[in-house]
Amino acid sequence: MEAPHSPAAETGGRTAATARVTAPVTARVTVDSPERMSELGRRLAALLRPGDLVMLTGELGAGKTTLTRGLGAGLGVRGAVTSPTFVIARVHPSLTAGPPLVHVDAYRLGGGLDEMEDLDLDVSLPDSVVVVEWGEGKVEELSDDRLHVVIDRLVGAVDPLAAQDDRREVTLTGIGGRWSGVDLAALGA
Repeated sequence: MEAPHSPAAETGGRTAATARVTAPVTARVTVDSPERMSELGRRLAALLRPGDLVMLTGELGAGKTTLTRGLGAGLGVRGAVTSPTFVIARVHPSLTAGPPLVHVDAYRLGGGLDEMEDLDLDVSLPDSVVVVEWGEGKVEELSDDRLHVVIDRLVGAVDPLAAQDDRREVTLTGIGGRWSGVDLAALGA
């Protein structure tokens, strides 16, 4: 017997309303110090909820882990948030009845989602906030809804005598219906 026709069956279980494509929401924020990057993470944490996937992109030393440290503080999670480069992933349980933070560093993982499957991120995602450093091109298939954060160093020191310029431009792009109507630009205020 043939199954009845259903629009949800054509969209992989999603209804036409949830399958529709929404335009990405983008905001740019300039930060001028590691402390401000961490503060941006704390403010961003207030927008996050269980099931959110956050992909972080930026060169080495751009501030991905510093931003994640701020996210952890804002989410009220247990444990020091440090780079998970050598362990690949760390789970930080919530101390405040909020979602746990799953912090992943995909830098050393060469493959796409196939290589990531051993981490069971698809199992963790519905109940956690999952942050993946170096996740671009590797974890997009985990969720149609995700926040892509790109951190770029700004060129040219404000102070020519300064040894280092800590200014960064952070571009936040909310992809999917989850981010429709979210005011990411308010994070820069």
